[in-house]
Amino acid sequence: MTEPLPIRRKRLLHRSRYRGRLEGDLLLGRFAERHLAGLDRAGLDRYEALLGENDQDLLDWVSGRAPVPARHDHELFRQLQTFRFVDAQD
Repeated sequence: MTEPLPIRRKRLLHRSRYRGRLEGDLLLGRFAERHLAGLDRAGLDRYEALLGENDQDLLDWVSGRAPVPARHDHELFRQLQTFRFVDAQD
């Protein structure tokens, strides 16, 4: 059986907030708070795949210190990169 979307969003929000590294917790937790509600199943799949990555790799990709792997080169990732810069100004 497929996990209902509200439960999945709640689970992904929790995973986003408690990554184990403060930088990842802040970035992904805030992004999830603002964007998870608007993601469809495909978007949630992409986001969950990002959460499966190592924090340091993910932060390097978001900051531009390392190239983004092809598997994550999609609109949702670009939204996360843009969010990083916009959120820093809030």
